[in-house]
Amino acid sequence: MTRPSTAAAPAPSPLPAFEHSYAGLPGHFYADIAPTAVAEPALLRLNRALAADLQLDAHWLASADGVAMLAGNRLPATARPIAMAYAGHQFGNFVPSLGDGRAILLGEVIDRHGHRRDVQLKGAGRTPFSRSGDGRAALGPVLREYILGEAMHGLGIPTTRALGMVATGEPVFRERPEPGAILARVAASHMRVGTFEYFARRGDTDAVRTLADYLIQRHYPTLADDAEPYAALLAAVAARQGELIARWLLVGFIHGVMNTDNMALSGETIDYGPCAFMDAYDPNQVYSSIDRFGRYAYGQQPSIGLWNLTQLANCLLPLLDDDMDAAKTKARTALDAYGQAFEPAYYGGLRAKIGLTDDPGTDTGADDELVTDLLGRMAQHGADFTNTFRLLSDASPDDPGTLEPVRSLFAEPAAFDDWASRWQARLTPHNELDAERQARMRALNPAYIPRNHRVQAVIDAATQGGDLTPLEQLLAVVSRPYEDHAEHAEYRNPPAAHEVVHQTFCGT
Repeated sequence: MTRPSTAAAPAPSPLPAFEHSYAGLPGHFYADIAPTAVAEPALLRLNRALAADLQLDAHWLASADGVAMLAGNRLPATARPIAMAYAGHQFGNFVPSLGDGRAILLGEVIDRHGHRRDVQLKGAGRTPFSRSGDGRAALGPVLREYILGEAMHGLGIPTTRALGMVATGEPVFRERPEPGAILARVAASHMRVGTFEYFARRGDTDAVRTLADYLIQRHYPTLADDAEPYAALLAAVAARQGELIARWLLVGFIHGVMNTDNMALSGETIDYGPCAFMDAYDPNQVYSSIDRFGRYAYGQQPSIGLWNLTQLANCLLPLLDDDMDAAKTKARTALDAYGQAFEPAYYGGLRAKIGLTDDPGTDTGADDELVTDLLGRMAQHGADFTNTFRLLSDASPDDPGTLEPVRSLFAEPAAFDDWASRWQARLTPHNELDAERQARMRALNPAYIPRNHRVQAVIDAATQGGDLTPLEQLLAVVSRPYEDHAEHAEYRNPPAAHEVVHQTFCGT
């Protein structure tokens, strides 16, 4: 009889076990390229919660070997670094070859939910798509992307996230020398509308079909057996984008650079360049320094989302039908899914933000008018977007004292009074306990957003003095934005006049 071994089983390797389904596509979909080593890599922050979700060893990632990987200096054997090819419409103008000019995909990992996730190094050096760029990233934009990704995740909005940030020990040169950094970005995938445009504009229908089949397999597998899989794919992508952009609007988010190469086909928010959250509500608000004509203003985002999807539809036309007129009809029908997803997500979300429920027999048209009237008054009187809805969550329509904090946000407080009376009349017949409605509203209306002046303070502290304490404090509140953080209550405040940030910058 053989005795069972008493030897301990070998410990699993801490090294990431990268897979490479995208690199299994034809070679002209990407370029094999190794990251460029940096002088003195130093870990600035590791996202341990995300590492656990990805089934990665946080202890190893924080070690010298792990930091060397996050910096691109030394990669595990399972990595196969590539830069992805894509094109894009940038501010409406088509650029036929963009691609990953400073980002290198190491591979894919399977998270604890069984989902495939890309791990990419942003700022890892020049690639064949860099054109005249240096392939590097400055610390300021890396910090912004880390913060915004965690804030969006905390808000429950699909987003890419940062696994970690590494200082390079080398300067990058923009308007002036700035500290260099690398962001390890995690995404459901990095396929974009611009990825399809890259091949479609070259007349490479076989590549468009290959990419569409891969996209279905990776993100929309239930469509594989559909009688019209590519029309169904367009509709599914459109629906995800419609819901995503509605959710942006409901928290006052402005992407700032909604080019087609910045629209992820997975339905995640991607590429946090000159993005920002509004303070005072203004549908025409623009922060991005490169959006000189307001193409990507807050209120323009729904129409731009559909415009971008129309470019995707144009790419897919040869797959939809051999007859071009029939293909266009199928594309238009598929694109209807965008509005069908956006409208209920946005207007239903607005009604919920003021505590209304769509009970049987509810006149949603009247409710929509009520909430849009509030938005109009907020815009006219400079009311803070986030605080208006959050303080309304704490109010009782029958107690004027609880409405005073909301009222005080309006430049002319009396402008709120008439609306508040109508809101009270709408809520009264339902006989719902204030506590129940307030809890429901607080779960939808964040107390905290990464306000632009707070983000800038983090960037200034880190880049000018190497102080990451403000980063930790800001992350503590924006990663749990629906909770009250008494010790950081000041983070709810809009900026003072001297703190207002008028422009945000892309960093390239």
